[in-house]
Amino acid sequence: MPAVDTSAFTGALAAKGQQPHAAFAALEALTNELVGVKLFTIMARDSVLGVSQRIYSNMPEAYPVSGTKPANQTHWSSIVIDQQQIFVANDIAAVAAVFDDFKLIQSLGCESVINVPIVVDGDVLGTINCLHVAGFYTAERVAAADALKLPGAACLLLNKTLNGAK
Repeated sequence: MPAVDTSAFTGALAAKGQQPHAAFAALEALTNELVGVKLFTIMARDSVLGVSQRIYSNMPEAYPVSGTKPANQTHWSSIVIDQQQIFVANDIAAVAAVFDDFKLIQSLGCESVINVPIVVDGDVLGTINCLHVAGFYTAERVAAADALKLPGAACLLLNKTLNGAK
């Protein structure tokens, strides 16, 4: 995989004002460059309260930034939260097996997903969620997604800092 220039992300992260949105948008651009993405969201997770919250979306009409929702123990959470591994589903049947909103996902032209857990100090702070056409997330793209973990951690920690979370 060729080297990726992260200077735009670093600059956006350091910029004063319009945070954390500026950093989130730069993470979206970096994600698109590294692995490709059609629908991009970031979820923050509170492991103490057992809830998650969508804090960024590139399609806010379909997937708005929202309040919290309780975390449920599922096959997906076993992989992403417990094992702290990237979840991959490359067709709509696999997406439907874990996401109740698969019809909305499909209506947006997406039939594959990767969810990248962002882990700091042993805790999953949240996920970077990438969706695209069926079969899009090849082994090479999934491997490339590892490079999103450090920028994702910076974004989620920035979000916690700005929102006064513990």
